[in-house]
Parts: sequence; structure tokens; C-alpha cells
Amino acid sequence: MPTYTGISSEAFRHPLDRQAEKALRNLPGFDLIARKFVELFYERPQLVYLMGNTIQVSTRQYPSIYHMFRECVRDLDVYPEPALFVVQNPQANSYALGQENPYVVINTGTLDLLDPSEIRAVLAHELGHIKCGHTILIQMAMWAMSAASALGELTFGLGNFVSQALIYAFFEWRRKAELTADRAALLVIDDLNTVMSSMMKVSGGSIKYAHECSLEEFVKQSEDYHLLDENRLNQVYKFLLYNGFQGTMLSHPFPVERLRYLQEWSVSEQYQQIRAGNYQRSPGSGEVDVTSETSSQEAEILRQQIEELQQQINKMKKYD
Repeated sequence: MPTYTGISSEAFRHPLDRQAEKALRNLPGFDLIARKFVELFYERPQLVYLMGNTIQVSTRQYPSIYHMFRECVRDLDVYPEPALFVVQNPQANSYALGQENPYVVINTGTLDLLDPSEIRAVLAHELGHIKCGHTILIQMAMWAMSAASALGELTFGLGNFVSQALIYAFFEWRRKAELTADRAALLVIDDLNTVMSSMMKVSGGSIKYAHECSLEEFVKQSEDYHLLDENRLNQVYKFLLYNGFQGTMLSHPFPVERLRYLQEWSVSEQYQQIRAGNYQRSPGSGEVDVTSETSSQEAEILRQQIEELQQQINKMKKYD
């Protein structure tokens, strides 16, 4: 497996991830959310919970998983080494959180469903989030959304700063951040089919009927899904589905969309240059600065998208 010593997260960060984060930071209320989050949120309780309710992976607990995890840490040059926990949960899922004490959590459902190379791809994906400093923003998003859900009013001294636009912006950024983490997985695994097969299995794979799943057909499904955009109405439906038309806003892009983005990057000059060792280097860990500024133009683009969403929702309500 390739090792990218000293690589900066900016070397592989998806431009849509970067753009969405800048737009998020420029929206009214973000700075207040950042200050309150730092003031009120602590990582330690979650670590205590994981230590008490899951298995921490080590040389004597899931040693084979630990070995591949440490290889991924080395290959992406993630420092310090995050903790890794396995939780008893049949759902194929994983996540990364924490800033001062970052960690990755992977479900037993993922370990049971995927083969070792695909598990490695999942671990590299989550480490990509840590490498890029995504975890602090993910935790901020979860916290802000939880605060905003209580009777439509906000506590913790936030007043009305957590606006609908800010919630939309958090979700938009979270979806785009997944595209960057997918790139991290491809860099570490260096095999597009393995990363795509992990996406397919997590989307709808079965342990019992795994032999009946075809990656080739899943790729074709991705191509067919892309063709839906030829119809303008389908584009509207996609936009609404992502933003809560069926009741829940989506934190991840549809797997078939992620697959297409990754396919395009796998044949790009940027990817080839990184593989050849020609990439931006940084001694840092890609930590996110919650005080950075951005252009108002990018924020205006996001505000226009949110306004379009509200207009479409209002149209749909007329036909209910």
C-alpha cells in the first residue's frame, strides 16, 4: 500500500467540500455556534462511554483490525494516532469524531459484511475525516441540530442564531465532506474497485447473498442515476430528497453519486500526481480553524440554493 509521508489534507480535499465549508462559516450564527460549542461541549464523556460500552482495538483486541488501522494511520500521516473502537451493532456503519482525542468507531455489522480490504477502505475513509479536521465541524453540526430541535426554540444562549439556513448549510457541508473522505480511502487502498465494492455492500449488501451482488451492475446503476439529471424535475426531486422532503435531511450523498465522483477523480491528473509523490505537504494535521473568513460570494450561492429549496417546498405543500 502507498504511504504519503507529510501529506497535507489540502492535497486531496474535494473542492466542493472546501466551498461548502467556506459558505457555512460565512453564514450569520456560525461564529456564535463555534464559541458556544467550545464553551459547553466536552469530548471526554463520549470517550468514557466508549471505554465502558465497546471494545477498544489493540494488539490484543482485534489485532488484525488494529494492524490494518495502524497502516492506514501511517499511510495518511495522521498524528497523533486516533483510538479505534468496535461497537456491537448489526448495521454496517462507522464514524469518526473528536478533536483533541480523535477516535474512530466501527460497527460489528461492518466487520461481518466486508472483506479485509474493504474494511481497510472504511477505516481509511474515517481517518480521512480526522486528517481533514472534519470531526470538530461534524460535532458542532450534531450539537447545533440537537439544540434547534427542542420545540423549535434554542437554548444555551443561542437565541435565534441557529437559523434554517445554518442547518441547511451544516448538512450541505457534511455531504460534501464525504467526497473528500472517499478520496482518502482511494489513496490508501489504491484500488478503485475495492472502495466501490465497500460502498455497494454498505448500501445494500447481504452476507447470505453476497455472491449475487455485482459491482459492474452497481456501477451501471450509478450511470443510470446520473442520466436522471437530463430531466429538470428529477433534479428538483434530488434536491428536495437531500434536504428533508421526506422528513429527514441526509448527512451523506447517495452512494451512487459518491461512486461517480470517485471514478472521475481516479483518472484525474491530481490523483496521479499524488500517487507519484508530488503532493502538497504540511507538518500539521489538517486541523480546522473555526475563526477563518471566506468570501461573501460563496455564501450568497448557498443562500440562493436555500431560497430555491424553500420555494420548491412551498410549491409541494400547495398540492398536499
